[in-house]
Amino acid sequence: MGKQKGKEMGKEMGNHLYAPLTRLTQPLVREHGALRPATWEEALDRAAAGFAAARDQHGSNSIGVFSCSKSTNEMNYVAQKFARVAIGTNNIDSCNRT
Repeated sequence: MGKQKGKEMGKEMGNHLYAPLTRLTQPLVREHGALRPATWEEALDRAAAGFAAARDQHGSNSIGVFSCSKSTNEMNYVAQKFARVAIGTNNIDSCNRT
C-alpha cells in the first residue's frame, strides 16, 4: 500500500491522484501489431474466439477464472457457474482466504 500525507491508501486508490485519467470510450483491437478502434461486437467476437482457440488447443483446464472476494455471493456464484458451464473449467479462485 502507498502512503498519502501519512495515511495508508488501499490498492484501489492507485497512483493517479495528481494526473487525470484518459479513459477509453470504445474498444480497441490489435491488427498487424497496432491497436485500432472497433465495435463492441467485433471486440467481443475476437475475445470469444481467443478463448475458444485456447480451449480447443490446450483444453478447458488451461483457462482459469478470478473473481473478487469483495463481490456478493451472487456475483461469485455467477462467475463460478460461467467458468464451469460456459468454459468447462474448475480453475476458479475468488481470493476468499483470510
